[in-house]
Amino acid sequence: MTAVESRPAGSIAPDQGTHSGPPAMARVKAFVALTKPRIIELLLTTTIPVMFLAAQGVPDLLLVLYTCVGGYLSAGGANALNMYIDRDIDALMDRTAQRPLVTGVVSPRAGLVFGLTLAVGSTLWFGLLVNWLSAALSLGALLFYVVVYTMLLKRRTAQNIVWGGIAGCMPVLIGWSSVTNEVSWAAVILFLVIFFWTPPHYWPLSMKVKDDYARVGVPMLPVVASNRVVARQIVWYSWVMVGVSLALWPLGYVGWFYTTAALAAGGWWLWEAHALQARAKAGVTGPKLKEMRLFHWSIVYVTILFSAVAIDPFLR
Repeated sequence: MTAVESRPAGSIAPDQGTHSGPPAMARVKAFVALTKPRIIELLLTTTIPVMFLAAQGVPDLLLVLYTCVGGYLSAGGANALNMYIDRDIDALMDRTAQRPLVTGVVSPRAGLVFGLTLAVGSTLWFGLLVNWLSAALSLGALLFYVVVYTMLLKRRTAQNIVWGGIAGCMPVLIGWSSVTNEVSWAAVILFLVIFFWTPPHYWPLSMKVKDDYARVGVPMLPVVASNRVVARQIVWYSWVMVGVSLALWPLGYVGWFYTTAALAAGGWWLWEAHALQARAKAGVTGPKLKEMRLFHWSIVYVTILFSAVAIDPFLR
């Protein structure tokens, strides 16, 4: 990296940098960072397995490729626009102080153009290479994340991640519609699994970094409520999530393999959620609260569950 690294954390560089500017590779990496690749990896973890379930076997692999590329472009555009809108508070939060629009490696104007280009390009990609239903769902997810979550909910309500999380549920519908050109009840059930998964996935992280959110006035639930209240909410959402995940079996969409995996992974999730609640009730704070245990397990859980979604059709 260049001298921009020596800029104090929390400062926003002007749109016009020095005459030397960052090296080309640094700028490429910065634009990739705008797409939040690690988050998109998790989204694709839900998209691909659903395509296997929709196809009841191996889907067209070229279609899988088209869907994954389109999903990356769409989610990347949404993330870039999110960073453009939130660059003011990102500069004040330790967790986000090194994002490209904060350090100045990418100018706000370039970030905006990049995000809009990905939004338009991903919609056309889906429409021309997959189908227009998937294109509409993809564009809807992008607009929901940028407009509803980032612009309307995030800075106004503690329910921001609950309803804003709908955008993160859409890859399930997109994966199903890419194969069938329609949306079935199986896709809706898996959509609801991710909907109820999102708050107990994100709130433990918010508990860890709540001082960051408090500093910039973002009312994440752990900022406006006690650890005891947050942990109770986590337990409620966790039970509903596990219950919904099991609804695929009595409706005939999956067999014994998925059901066994959902019971095992869900049981461990509930154990961790109740353990966090017990520590919160006891007044434990700081590192001993171990809130990140549930956050890390939540990622493992969704990987196990959706891997079972992909494998189950071959064992029925």
